[in-house]
Amino acid sequence: MNVTIKEEDNNYIVYFEGRLDTAAAPQVEKEMQTLYECSGHDIVLDCTKLQYISSSGLRLFLSLLKAAKPKGCHVFITGMSDTLRQVFAMTGFTNLFEFK
Repeated sequence: MNVTIKEEDNNYIVYFEGRLDTAAAPQVEKEMQTLYECSGHDIVLDCTKLQYISSSGLRLFLSLLKAAKPKGCHVFITGMSDTLRQVFAMTGFTNLFEFK
């Protein structure tokens, strides 16, 4: 699992590549730690190259959302495949996140 975080246009863009499963989640969480202090920046989670997300990955996304909202930041998700979109729909996450 590869995670790349870039700052573009006053936003943080997080690029995921591979499988965000239970084994990868702890390392991804460490890499995303700086995003929890996102004051003044929106966050875009680019899932174009994300092949799979487990419940551990969904938990990371939700934790990030819960940290960002009180600071007035938005978390957007972009580039979701139909398979990932189905996972988000089944878990009710489509109602929680904003999609681009």
